[in-house]
Amino acid sequence: MRSEAASKEQCDESSNRQEPGESDPHANQQQLRPRTLPRIIQQTALGIAWAVLRPLLTMVVFTLVFGKLARLPSGNVPYPILVFAALLPWQLFASAFSEAGNSLVSNANMIAKVYFPRLIVPAGAIIVSCVDFLISLAILAALLAWYGVSPDWRILTLPLFVAIALAAALGAGLWTAALNVRYRDVRFVIPFAVQLGLYVSPVGFSSSVIPEAWRLLYCVNPMVGVSSCWRPSSIIVVRCGSRFAFPIVFPMNSG
Repeated sequence: MRSEAASKEQCDESSNRQEPGESDPHANQQQLRPRTLPRIIQQTALGIAWAVLRPLLTMVVFTLVFGKLARLPSGNVPYPILVFAALLPWQLFASAFSEAGNSLVSNANMIAKVYFPRLIVPAGAIIVSCVDFLISLAILAALLAWYGVSPDWRILTLPLFVAIALAAALGAGLWTAALNVRYRDVRFVIPFAVQLGLYVSPVGFSSSVIPEAWRLLYCVNPMVGVSSCWRPSSIIVVRCGSRFAFPIVFPMNSG
């Protein structure tokens, strides 16, 4: 009986004893919990701060360069509102286009292991870009209240232009994602294309500075109409010959 009790105690001690390389999973969980939660909070705070600072810093730079130094016209709208209102849909398009263009290559391992419609990957990347857009939209509302610019009933048409920006981003992103799979150097072209599009789109300046003879060609860019229609009291008239013309009017009034 004594030998059986001694052997049982030895078995219990050996079962509770851990090898030098082993670790207690419960202890690991206790160690990870206090570290993981602050890290998640810190990353979330940095992401929100970057989503707020990026459009604000861009607005300040464009206001100083185009509004103060170049003295481009802004109509009866404060230049910061002119820039930020057009920057909002442009950043939505640029972020969605960049994320969609790199989505297939970034998720190559998951695509190779699991079968699902490949269209979900770039479409999901575009949906993620809407989070920064909502944060910037709140900043725009604060700027409109600060400068006394009040929207009217035509603001209800803005979701239509958001849909146009997302459709343009999805179309260009799908095409770029397919090229990126075949030619991996395309990922270096995407940031350059986004940077170039920022300066050929009416973000830092009004569309009224474009000569009338070039406006039809200028409006081939789908973001021209989207960015212009987000601006207060912004009217761009596109003429086809001498008899046909159509205006694009922003649905807000300054007061």
